[in-house]
Formats: sequence, C-alpha cells, structure tokens
Amino acid sequence: MPPVHDLLGIGIGPFNLSLAALCDGVPGLRALFLDAKPDFSWHPGLLLDGTTLQVPFLADLVTMVDPTSPWSYLNYLREHDRMFPFFFSERFHIPRREYDHYCRWVAGRLPSCRFDARVTELAWDEGAEAFAVTYRSAAGGAARVLARQVVLGVGTQPVVPEPLLPLLTGGGGHRGRGLGDAGHRGRVLHSADYRAHRAELAGLDDVTVIGAGQSGAEVVLDLLRQQPVGPRDGAAAGPYVRWLARTPAFAPMEYSKIGLEHFTPDYIRYFRGLPERRREQLVREQWQLYKGVSEETLAAIHDELYERTVGGTEPRTALHPGVAVVEAEPLPDGGGYRLVCLHTERDERFEVRTAAIVSATGYAAVRPAFLEPLSKLVDWDGKGRYRIDADYRVALAPHVSGGLYVQNAELHTHGVSAPDLTLGAWRAATILNAVAGRRVLRLPERAAWTTFGVPGE
Repeated sequence: MPPVHDLLGIGIGPFNLSLAALCDGVPGLRALFLDAKPDFSWHPGLLLDGTTLQVPFLADLVTMVDPTSPWSYLNYLREHDRMFPFFFSERFHIPRREYDHYCRWVAGRLPSCRFDARVTELAWDEGAEAFAVTYRSAAGGAARVLARQVVLGVGTQPVVPEPLLPLLTGGGGHRGRGLGDAGHRGRVLHSADYRAHRAELAGLDDVTVIGAGQSGAEVVLDLLRQQPVGPRDGAAAGPYVRWLARTPAFAPMEYSKIGLEHFTPDYIRYFRGLPERRREQLVREQWQLYKGVSEETLAAIHDELYERTVGGTEPRTALHPGVAVVEAEPLPDGGGYRLVCLHTERDERFEVRTAAIVSATGYAAVRPAFLEPLSKLVDWDGKGRYRIDADYRVALAPHVSGGLYVQNAELHTHGVSAPDLTLGAWRAATILNAVAGRRVLRLPERAAWTTFGVPGE
C-alpha cells in the first residue's frame, strides 16, 4: 500500500500554491500538490506589458498570515537582489508579470509541488480510510496516491455569452474558450487567450470586446494603443475598437479603505449567516467589488481617446454600456460576424458587424471530471453546488472520515472574496489549521472596523 499523505492538493494556482507554501516546514505534515501543466503559469493570455495586480504586494502567497515565511514576495526580491530597486520604485501594486515570476519561483522550489501530473480520478477508499487519487504524467505514466485530506484548487474556467458558444466550438475549440470556426479561426476568443492572438487582432479592421471588467478594459486599452496618434501618413490605422458591456456603466472597482473591508474574515462570517437567496442577490449587486475596473486603467483609456482628438480627429472607438449580446452568427465568406445586441435600459435591439470578438466575460467554477467517482458521496445543494462550511470543508456522506476542501469555488457561500487574492493566504491558513486539527498559524479574531450585522450580535 502506498504511503498516506496528510494533505493532497489538486491544482497549483496561486491559492493552492499559497497552501503549499504555508505547509512547508510544518512538523509531521506530509503534503503533496499535483497539477497537469508542465510548470506554473498564471493567466498567460493576459500577461501584457504595463498591467499590474489589483491588490497590493502584501497579498502575496503568505504575508497576510505569516510575514516571516521564506516564501514572501519581499524575500523573493531579496533572493533576486532587487530590494533596492523595488524600494526606490515606491510600488504598492506590482506588475502582473512579476507576480507570475514570483509564483514560478516559489513553485519551482517547493518539494511538495509536482507538475505534469494530471489527476484522472478522485475516489474514497473504504479499506484505507483515505482518498485515492489517480494521476498521469507524460514521463511516468499512471500513479496512485492516498491522502486523508484533499484540497481542490483547480481554478475556474472561462465563460462566454451563450450566443457565442457555437462560434468558439465549431473548429475544435473547447466550450467557453478557444478558437473560432475554420473560416474565422482565431477571431472569436476568450480574453484568457488574448495574448496568443494579439498580433492578428491588431491587424484587423474592427474588433469588438465584450465585458466591462478589468480584463476587458486591458484588452480595449491594448488595442487602442495599436492605433497611431496624430496624422497617419499612410501608417496602419489599427483596429476600430468597440467595447460592449451588460453593466450600466464602465465603472471603477470599489477601492475605498472602508469598502475594502468586504474582503475580510469579518464580512465572510456575516455573509455566511445570511439566507441563501439574499447571498445570491448580494453577489449580483456587489459586482463593483470584484468585477469593476481599476481607476488607473479607466484613466489610461480616457487619455488614449483624448490624444486622438487633437487636431479635430475622432478616435476609432465606441463604448456601449448596458448592452447584452443576444444573437451571433458568422457572415458569409469569412467576412466577420453579425451581433444582435439589446440595449437593456431602452429595451431596443441593434446590430453590430465586426471582424473579431474578444469575450472578456469572466470565469466560473466547474465540477472537475475526476470528481465523478466521489460525486455520490458529496452533499450537493439544490443547484448542484458544494455545501461548504466555515473552514472551506465540503459536506460529504457521514461515513467518509476524510476531509474534502475547496478554494475559489465558494462564491455562493462565502461571498465576493472567493476569487480575490487578498484573502488567499488567510483561506489557505484556515484550511491548514483545519487539516492539522490544531492552530498551526494564528489568525485574527477581528480584521474590520465595520460591523456588518446587528450591533451586539
């Protein structure tokens, strides 16, 4: 019988990497983390020059719960002899490319992280009283390991409006992401794949970006910068950039000091105590907490448009909030696409013709296929979602003695902080304490000035 791990993480994104970093050096804890990719990568399709994290550098993998950890961002700077340049740059929000490099540095040095390990099955082994995890690697074939506790950190999958799905899947792309049909290959894609098709899109006449979040804004800004400023003198004009969004405005992310207290354990505790219907309503209403755009990016877009009005010219751009795409079809002979749009406030339809579509419409948690052998032991809620307790433990059948935990699949139970990096280390520490059955890391009793519930509760 193979040795039994105390903890096994499936998926090595920032959240499970945070858990792996916090587990490192814990006496007596045998941990293993598996990921299908050949090495760590974080949103490679949006690692554009000049983009920054939307959270401060202190929201790294460990600092918010253990600033003494060797896996902190500051220690990463020290190890790369970049502490003085960072100090003089006076940065609070670091480049996205640097955050990716920092995570690669951590993942490449943690012995518990194993890449090229695609999990194919997760089941409960009654005899061993442990989870049985089967995985495959290109180098070593199939393998099977046992673990008393499993943490799912498989991330989320790109989603697109329903009318665009046939355009994504017609040429072999996968649902919710990928290339267009054979006649329009590479011209309908999710923003997760933008960087791979950036050069092609920049050479088209007309590109439509859908979605008013940070990703959509960054794609719009990057495409705008392909347009020349001032007289063209025969230079390439760059694409006409059209920005569509369902939200009533292209609005900034809530970033006030008190507003940010929604990203604290205090708010999670309050949110968890609300009725399910109210929780779901709040998630929709609080879109500016986690789907808004940074003020800097909105300002940069405005500045690009302003520069293009010098001398009486008009920017080759259109911004349309409050618009939903209700129909989409390819035009004949590979001539682009026809979109039928609905202006939601006026309840009027109009058409758009465009050469390419970038759907910056976010991500959603999905049930991984490898979970199927365990699915009958999971206590799903009425909508087929995990029931998750305060320690991020999934409700399982009573006879299952092991613990199954999730990261970034709890928007419906824990609120808008689920996908945010701010509470990543805190959540990982909460899971670690629960897995260990003791306080490995001290967590604050109170973190917010705001009282979210009734005073005195």
